[in-house]
Amino acid sequence: MNDRPSAPGGLALIEALVNTLDIETGADSLDTQDGRAAFGLTERDAVAARELREALRTVCLAHAGHRPADRSTADLDRLLADAPLRVAVDPEGGAVLRPAATRDTLVSRVAEAIAAAVAEGTWLRLKACEAEDCQWAYYDRSPAGRGRWCSMSVCGARAKMRAYRARRGPAV
Repeated sequence: MNDRPSAPGGLALIEALVNTLDIETGADSLDTQDGRAAFGLTERDAVAARELREALRTVCLAHAGHRPADRSTADLDRLLADAPLRVAVDPEGGAVLRPAATRDTLVSRVAEAIAAAVAEGTWLRLKACEAEDCQWAYYDRSPAGRGRWCSMSVCGARAKMRAYRARRGPAV
């Protein structure tokens, strides 16, 4: 769906995870071995990854100003509670947040990516498309950070055409 470049840094992981489900077609790449392997997941891990994906999608929708009635951003908060972070100090004295868990999990990588994005001020620019039949994750590079669609040429054009037809009224 998206004709935009990938999100920067660790947000690319989150963007890729959210986009493993094509809402329009129903295709879920986590159903395939290759799709799971891209995230270091086993078939057993896929159920939890799908729950994480949908919690991330909900937050991305919230970043774009959409609050689906049937979903809550509290789900992501609950899932990330299982991924405690620690402060890691480098030799120059700089500090970053890193997963405290010794086992590298998708949740811990997502938590680390979110922490870095918050520190960089980029977290709120990871959004989900406003179109209900799309909801593709994208990184909003617009100067004002007010992007609404993953693609102006597809989802944006469809929305504008629907609005035009609604204003025009029924055909006589």
